[in-house]
Amino acid sequence: MPRELRARTSRPNYASLTAVGGEEDAAVIPPIDDEGDSGSDFAPDKHSVDAPEDIQSDAEDLPDVDKVEAQGAPKGKKPPTTGSRPITPRASTRRVGNGQSHKSPPTTQSAQASTSKMSAPRITKMHALPNPSVHHRHRAIPVFLRKERVERLNTPPKLFNPPNIVPTNSMTSDPLLTDRISKAWGYNVGPGPVWNIMEDRSCFKEALETEENPEYESFRRPRVHQGVAVKPGWTILDENCAARYLPTDTVLTDDGQLRPPAPVHCYLGPYNHQTRVEMAMFDSHATSEYVPGGKSFVFNAGAPAWGADWCPTYSNDRSRRGYKHYLAIATFPSRSHSPMIGAKIQRPVPTCVQIWGLQSKQVDGSQADHSGAGELKCEMVLCLESGPAFEIKWCPLPSHDQVFHRGEHPRKLGLLAGTFEDGSLSVYVVPDPEDVKSQSSNTIRPTFVHLPEPLLRIELEETFCWSLDWANSEIIAVGCTNGYIAVYDIGDAIRTGQGPNILPTHYISIHQSAVRGLAWIRVPPTNGSGVPSTSEDPTILATGGYDGLECLTDIREPHGNILSRTRDVINSTTYSVFAGGPVMIDHDNTIKAYSVSPGTLGRGHVYMDPDGPVWSVSASDYHPQLAVGSANGSCLTTNTLKSTRRGGLVPFFVHKIFQLDYSRNTGEFRMLDHFLPQVTKNDESETSNSTGVWPPEVAIQRVAWNMGNGLGGAPLLASTTGSGLCRVDWLLGRWLRDKVPYVNVPNMRKDSNDIMDEDSGED
Repeated sequence: MPRELRARTSRPNYASLTAVGGEEDAAVIPPIDDEGDSGSDFAPDKHSVDAPEDIQSDAEDLPDVDKVEAQGAPKGKKPPTTGSRPITPRASTRRVGNGQSHKSPPTTQSAQASTSKMSAPRITKMHALPNPSVHHRHRAIPVFLRKERVERLNTPPKLFNPPNIVPTNSMTSDPLLTDRISKAWGYNVGPGPVWNIMEDRSCFKEALETEENPEYESFRRPRVHQGVAVKPGWTILDENCAARYLPTDTVLTDDGQLRPPAPVHCYLGPYNHQTRVEMAMFDSHATSEYVPGGKSFVFNAGAPAWGADWCPTYSNDRSRRGYKHYLAIATFPSRSHSPMIGAKIQRPVPTCVQIWGLQSKQVDGSQADHSGAGELKCEMVLCLESGPAFEIKWCPLPSHDQVFHRGEHPRKLGLLAGTFEDGSLSVYVVPDPEDVKSQSSNTIRPTFVHLPEPLLRIELEETFCWSLDWANSEIIAVGCTNGYIAVYDIGDAIRTGQGPNILPTHYISIHQSAVRGLAWIRVPPTNGSGVPSTSEDPTILATGGYDGLECLTDIREPHGNILSRTRDVINSTTYSVFAGGPVMIDHDNTIKAYSVSPGTLGRGHVYMDPDGPVWSVSASDYHPQLAVGSANGSCLTTNTLKSTRRGGLVPFFVHKIFQLDYSRNTGEFRMLDHFLPQVTKNDESETSNSTGVWPPEVAIQRVAWNMGNGLGGAPLLASTTGSGLCRVDWLLGRWLRDKVPYVNVPNMRKDSNDIMDEDSGED
């Protein structure tokens, strides 16, 4: 007998119940907002009059810009408010003659039509971070607000000439100035900074507090470590004895000795009109010899250079030095040298650090030519026993001796810290090249100075020191190959010489593998009332490791906070005071900045895609231009304060400073420059999918802005490559259409008395 199914009973229609009930039930019907933003990247742009200021076009806020282009997009209608929301009438009943009551049928279509026009209240997520729109990126928020006056340039800077400096209001002294100058920086379309509004935004606890002339750089960056002298035991070597410390070729001679590296053949000059130049080790050439008006210098360090940094100079001593700039270059022993991460070598292992000097060209052997033409030459080579250096950094504040102070011992140029292949963090006292050169018989070739021991050597038994960064003149952080970060207070150790027994003040496990990217967030901590303690050391570190993690760590807490997780190696990290946080390497080798401001903590946006693995990033305390070195042989710069928006007036430019190519067939190099700027994508989802394989000789392994020689030296950018060819560029920006925003810089910074009205439209 077949199975009988249970009879289906009727179920109540809950849709019809929406029209039944009292006034309380009818009032809780959630309206539907069909006109809200879907959040799709492909949705058309909608701007309302109540939109935030950074969503609207920047062209409407700045003067001297064509109003036609600024008013290209129509403004949307204002959404209805809650008070003007239409109310759906409740279903009415009527009685007929027989006393029965009949309900009128619910007007479903009319109800839907009315509720579709209602503005529903959005349900916000329970998180501390704001939800940014996909059509814009937030402006950088300053973390430390300097109220004192600072310095700015009154005329364009020139190399080896005294800068014309005038006092001005700080960018962060007033919220209006912060907004004005941030928008003005966005109108820089050149490869370097615009000289008009550069300012020093650094913050060090050593800064001197004074009421008279607080804008002077000598108070913000004072001289430090005056009681430290060059360690005894240094000697001057001749070129034959110093050969074992210098870079060598990969081929041995007939008697089994290493020979000097072969000269590098590189083509310089304009495209299709290049000149083949042969450069031996320590040779340098100015690009003005091959390109009219060139302001760059190319030199050969002899081997791949992993370290480069500019030596700071005290502001009052620059004129006595002839506005010379010193650059330290750390090289490998040869091109074939391949270090193993975490594997220590036994000392002594010979290596060298080269000190190059950029100075005005000498005329008739005595007088200097200050017209802008200069020369770059290697003045001194430090012969060390610690093995090749992976990273070197000068003390961020001037630590050299006074120019007129000369005695029996040579004056010091500064304190140079580095991580070396013996696994140590070593700090060397570098003698002044002018003093050791006078004791050398050869004044044409560089002087070879042997430093047998550093002033301070720090070693950890269980790990390898891999990266470093100075917080100020006394606090230094070290990234280790076991994933730990160690923080040292080396002030007393440098002054007393008690270095071997020094212990870290903090030793925190952050990553699961080697820490390569490391940068201090150089802002003072705040007290319980929120007031910055400018006399205290910074406490925040940004790190990136070989495990792909990007972390922010407060050393007062024994753990790190993950910002992002990628599948790439984080080779470099830098802190940009203009971007308001660290700049790191994100997925697919993109460059991304993260905010450390409390309101937008952890939020980030992509600046560029270099189309290749990133070796190094560098930001400056004087301007928002970011420099990037890539493995594809390109050195790039971009503006971190360009607040892009879809349909914005100013494009987001990425400037290629130069491109290095290598021919495997001929073994020759080609260096191209004067590229047209590239326009990057405004949407972070539109990343490049280009892949490639490049020879290691063309990789730009280190980029470094000049941050220790004032506003006059801020446009200098140094870069090193895997071939030993290095370059120094003088980069300046320009305004869009050569028009200064807000009429002029004094009006922009509220320095002049005739300030325009903010509401007049001529801001």
